[in-house]
Amino acid sequence: MTNKLAVIAIGGNSLIVDEKNVTVESQYRAAKQTALHIADMIEQGWEVAIGHGNGPQVGFILRRSEIAARVEGMHEVPLDVCGADSQGAIGYALQQNLQNILYQRGIKKKVVTVITQTLVDRNDPAFSHPTKPIGGFMSKEEAERRQREQGWSVVEDAGRGWRRVVASPLPKEIVELETVQTILERGIVTITVGGGGIPVVDPGDGNYEGIAAVIDKDYASSLLAREINADLFVISTAVEKVAINFGKPEQKWLDKMTLAEAKAYLAEGTHFAKGSMAPKIQAIVWYLEAMPNGKALITNPENIGRALKGETGTWIVP
Repeated sequence: MTNKLAVIAIGGNSLIVDEKNVTVESQYRAAKQTALHIADMIEQGWEVAIGHGNGPQVGFILRRSEIAARVEGMHEVPLDVCGADSQGAIGYALQQNLQNILYQRGIKKKVVTVITQTLVDRNDPAFSHPTKPIGGFMSKEEAERRQREQGWSVVEDAGRGWRRVVASPLPKEIVELETVQTILERGIVTITVGGGGIPVVDPGDGNYEGIAAVIDKDYASSLLAREINADLFVISTAVEKVAINFGKPEQKWLDKMTLAEAKAYLAEGTHFAKGSMAPKIQAIVWYLEAMPNGKALITNPENIGRALKGETGTWIVP
């Protein structure tokens, strides 16, 4: 490849524009808007690998599975398979929209989705303390039955009922990495590590098997960016820029941040929320530590093009 290479991480929530309208058709239209901005980037000469979240979508798949099992006696869908389902569906929406937009602009470039597995460590401490709620609410009786019969970890959720919780281990290896690299080298836009990748473990015999867990998509995209030596790591999120002291009178929006500053802000523990901005900053820290000539950008989808021109967004540099 002669063009510069970028990894773009898109939040699964970005496909939910209206929480009262979460149909597949609505998500497809939202994917088109995101694809338009990625196409702008490609038009500027970037080779692109796209990672994406899948939190809401996996929740929908699980909910449909639970309802079908309860009402019609259908089998339930395991969490790792739900992840695979979401990779295919979200990848399809992004792939088709982006391919159509590139064609309309006269850009001869293909787009492909790779169903991607991510290796995690079965001994990751996260498995001892699962925290990520998934699926619908249950009665205490059902939760206790699931815990007893299926080994689920369950918690009471603020008086609303009981929910299953699973681990969120760190990604260790992208199983299809060589395939992704080969496709990118051919100049094909590649959608990969969807939802952080399908979590798999090696039981010790060299094989892989799925495991009930969720992987942070920013962490997985960061690993991808490091492994393919990306020149740029973009995290597309709900805000145009990053702020310190967010929501406080002394809030300050940042145009630029060095790696040292990012690490210091993280260490303070008060600037970035653990469930939203902190993982994004951590993912970028890991990327820049491994890629001293790299750059990272955080902005919302509609401002990617402007941010690449230096007009907005928060840039994080070594």
